[in-house]
Amino acid sequence: MAPNTSKDVIDIDFMDAEESKLEKLVGPQAGPWKYEIIYDRLAVFGYFHLAALYGLFLALTAGPAMSTIIFHCVIFFISSFGVSAGLHRLWSHNAFKAKLPLQIILILCTSLTLEYSVLNWVRDHRLHHRYTDTDADPHNAARGVFFSHIGWLLVKKHPEVKRRGKFTDMRDVNANPVLRFQKKWAVPFIGSMCFIIPTLIPMYFWNEGLNVAWHLSLLRYVVSLHQTLLGNSYAHAVGTRPYDKRILPTDNRSLNVVILGEGFHNFHHAFPWDYRSAELGTLFFNPTAWFIELFAKIGWAYDLKTASKFVIEGRAQRTGDGTRVQNKSDLNVNS
Repeated sequence: MAPNTSKDVIDIDFMDAEESKLEKLVGPQAGPWKYEIIYDRLAVFGYFHLAALYGLFLALTAGPAMSTIIFHCVIFFISSFGVSAGLHRLWSHNAFKAKLPLQIILILCTSLTLEYSVLNWVRDHRLHHRYTDTDADPHNAARGVFFSHIGWLLVKKHPEVKRRGKFTDMRDVNANPVLRFQKKWAVPFIGSMCFIIPTLIPMYFWNEGLNVAWHLSLLRYVVSLHQTLLGNSYAHAVGTRPYDKRILPTDNRSLNVVILGEGFHNFHHAFPWDYRSAELGTLFFNPTAWFIELFAKIGWAYDLKTASKFVIEGRAQRTGDGTRVQNKSDLNVNS
């Protein structure tokens, strides 16, 4: 990425100054707001979910080739790393750096999930962290579990999201040629990666029927989508707050298994730059951290950032809910 120019600095300073003039939002907060449903999107999501249910029915009754089931399980697992390691820890938070080969791998994995372009995802996620659980948070958990899970995708954005979103610093990702390529060719590229290619492969290589191949692709997509969305909803509702009891995000070990190491959400919101996204790092179930460390061993991932033990302990003592004591015991047991 090219170094920041003086114009870049002036522009970001101007945006910061303009943003500072806006009313301060402190979460959890949710003001009165009339939802405006996006009916065409509701129809599309409705089709996806009905088709996924039909895909599940076919998987249980139609006897798809075992190769097809294994194929989609593998894709599901691979695409999960695209979200957790790529969309989240690399591009949204710069928790580590990746060389071009790894970025290409991650953009392919990410595109298997059809979660819009990386640039859109990063913009919303950075806004989410800047204004967590307020009206400027795209999936404000203060509006309830359904809204923070999927409801926010079915309605027009809150005016505060639109107003404050334009101040989000996107210079690093906008300058990334890999991400610009995906954005430019988003519809054919992501659509092909998520649906068309995973449908054609079983048909071509082991003669799976079109009906089964297509609907199992949709089933895998919908399960993958909800895996990601659990980090917006359940991870802000159920669990402990060892590092900051003032915010809604929680640590939840059961959820952590489901979303491959992303379940220590209270830690993550306290220390979003930490590539481990958890104090226990790789000592507890954290496949995403293992993935990043694997590529660090061959030099494709580097500058892995972590919060120091001193900083973590200080934050927990100042603002935590007191549950970190159990975490420390577990750490000693696993040491």
